[in-house]
Amino acid sequence: MSNSVFQSVIVQLRDVADRMFGVIDSDGSVVSCTDMSLLGERWTDAALKIANSGEPTVTFAQKTFKPIINTSNIIEYSVFCAGDDELARSFCSMAFVALNDAKVFYEEKHDRGTFVKNIIMDNILPGDIYIRAKELHFSTDAPRAVFLVRQVGHTDVATVDVLAGMFPDKLQDFVLSINESDIAVVKQITPATTDEDLDKIARNIEDTLRNELFVKTVIGIGTVAEHLRSLADSYKEAQTAIDVGKVFDTEKSIINYENLGIGRLIYQLPTTLCEIFLSEVFKKNSIDSLDQETLFTINKFFENNLNVSETSRKLFVHRNTLVYRLEKIKKLTGLDLRQFDHAIVFKVALMVRKYLSSRESR
Repeated sequence: MSNSVFQSVIVQLRDVADRMFGVIDSDGSVVSCTDMSLLGERWTDAALKIANSGEPTVTFAQKTFKPIINTSNIIEYSVFCAGDDELARSFCSMAFVALNDAKVFYEEKHDRGTFVKNIIMDNILPGDIYIRAKELHFSTDAPRAVFLVRQVGHTDVATVDVLAGMFPDKLQDFVLSINESDIAVVKQITPATTDEDLDKIARNIEDTLRNELFVKTVIGIGTVAEHLRSLADSYKEAQTAIDVGKVFDTEKSIINYENLGIGRLIYQLPTTLCEIFLSEVFKKNSIDSLDQETLFTINKFFENNLNVSETSRKLFVHRNTLVYRLEKIKKLTGLDLRQFDHAIVFKVALMVRKYLSSRESR
């Protein structure tokens, strides 16, 4: 981080207490000090004593030091104050609070990961994206894919670390903890990356978390963001993919937003409109009048592309038995599933009913 941030705080501390204040890095180099003549000096012995002490406050050479430790429990800097008396310890603690807060604020403001997280969470104005990207030397128009990894049932705090190990390029790829169960992976890709490539990445994530942590996941993939400002949309699409998949593709653990098809449209419809649609389609009898065996037959018929012979073979029934069942469905609903247009209407109606059921169970 910029030493000028420390220096600006140090100058203010000089006006509060008539003492010399400063900061050394992990090697002992004086990077900031109220006595400008000391800048650049190397206090190796002081750095070694601080590193080996393990104490929150260290005195050495008539100075009091207090280390600034990062999230990995590593000493990055140490604040110092002239003197080894009790007042020096108090002043050093005061300086530590001010300088550590300045360091955290600076890192949050300039850290790339925080920047990307602010974009996908819509916590930054579009106009500020360009300014901040320029400050961070961040490419704005590189294509990026967003994967939303949701832990199902059992969650593990180590999931973030495992994913960070899978995407070690901290300048281009970002693993961002969203909440207790959700983690967003933003990966820079090439223009030639295909949907199949994205699916392979997601499958690799799923397999790794299952094998290493025994964590079950469902992964949503948004459309490729061609620009930084599109990352928020891609993240929302990944969320939608998981939500829609939960309703219409319950057996799938990886759902790409671009492959949601008509389910995406139905999911966005108001329930009142869905109910009207069902009442208009099933004028004779409600869809609820169909028993489970009949619904199973219908789904198999759709799975086999409306092919009577193939469906009867898969159901282990005679062809005439299946024809009889289809005729029965026609009498109950007024829809002949052997006709393509009727089959489409019925398929959409089944999806709408499934969507309504999911809303009722919430």
